[in-house]
Amino acid sequence: MSQRPDYHYEQAAALAGARRIVGVDEVGRGPLAGPVVAGAVWLDPAAIPQGLHDSKRLSAAAREALHDQLFACAQIGIGAASPAEIDALNILQATYLAMRRAIAALPLPPDVLLIDGNRLPPDLPCPAQAIVKGDGKVLSIAAASIVAKVTRDRIMAELDARYPGYGWAENAGYPTKRHKNAIADLGPTPEHRRSFAPIRKILCPDIR
Repeated sequence: MSQRPDYHYEQAAALAGARRIVGVDEVGRGPLAGPVVAGAVWLDPAAIPQGLHDSKRLSAAAREALHDQLFACAQIGIGAASPAEIDALNILQATYLAMRRAIAALPLPPDVLLIDGNRLPPDLPCPAQAIVKGDGKVLSIAAASIVAKVTRDRIMAELDARYPGYGWAENAGYPTKRHKNAIADLGPTPEHRRSFAPIRKILCPDIR
């Protein structure tokens, strides 16, 4: 049976004196189009929704349901970095920017941050811990992964209506065969990440 996230990390931080322990995660580092989106979530210990898990382990319907439950009982911040910012900064720094924006969007400032990954963004407002595969270990990070995933999927569905033909409502901007064929046939849009190799090769075929 696969491991499910629990509240162990939050409890440890609380025992050390922290009151507002916030999980942070991002989605959208790999796609060829659209923003990278981060979520920051403080869970009320008395009202944690059942079924929280790494967003990749959940069905779309389960993610949507948990997203709505979280907005009813948790405190949430959402941040994003645009394709232009990704191209200007690189995807890692743009991810950090999205995380800082999500943290800044929280209704109240955090005391401790639990962040998915093996590195911490610079310029955080409080102490933080990086947790590898945290979305599968830590409830508040799992919650943040759900918020970020649902938010980004909704953004990509809206962009799909604006730029039809690329299949973004289904592929969320990831490099599926349909998406890559559409880029070749229709060309890149303003929502494509021009610094990513498949797009760069189309725009600058003579540059290796």
